[in-house]
Amino acid sequence: MGKQKFKSDLIPSSLLIARYLAPEQSTIDVLEGKLTSLEQQLDDLREEQGGEGGLLEEVVDEKGKIAKRAIAARLMEIGYDEEFAEERKALEDYAALLDRHANAKGQLKAAQEALEAKVAAKYGELSEADVKRLVVDDKWLAQLSAGVQGEMDRVSQALTARIRQLAERYAAPLPQLTAEVEALSARVEEHLRRMGAVV
Repeated sequence: MGKQKFKSDLIPSSLLIARYLAPEQSTIDVLEGKLTSLEQQLDDLREEQGGEGGLLEEVVDEKGKIAKRAIAARLMEIGYDEEFAEERKALEDYAALLDRHANAKGQLKAAQEALEAKVAAKYGELSEADVKRLVVDDKWLAQLSAGVQGEMDRVSQALTARIRQLAERYAAPLPQLTAEVEALSARVEEHLRRMGAVV
């Protein structure tokens, strides 16, 4: 926090957040989703309109990125000429998306910093009972439960696979298999007789 550093090996901050600061984390999750959506919209627009002959072609740099100042420069260059009305609209839309992206990024950063401050403050407020609950219930028992469940799932899948294998292997009863072998043997003997081989 700021110039101070703290380690949380015994009680990871994720446990503290999950138990005491879940609403703040859900706000951050929503903001991250919004930011991802805006980034996807920017990428889609750049791919659709940034290629050769696209409305944003003039502002795409060598790395395939579109900078806000390149948009501003192009808008100044084309002015309000009717010939460039579609390009102006595309540039303004992209600039508005860039503004929304920057705003969402700022909100996310502020929310993350506020959450970090609350986490740091919460560590100081923890009682011995809180620490025991976090470490034993949320950390160790959760890990043990996940490990046991994982082992049970693995054993259950192995048993299921073995049962399927046995079911496939013994799907046909022995008398039926014996009859099939005898029929095939008779056909082989018949073929050998026709070829002149003595059985």
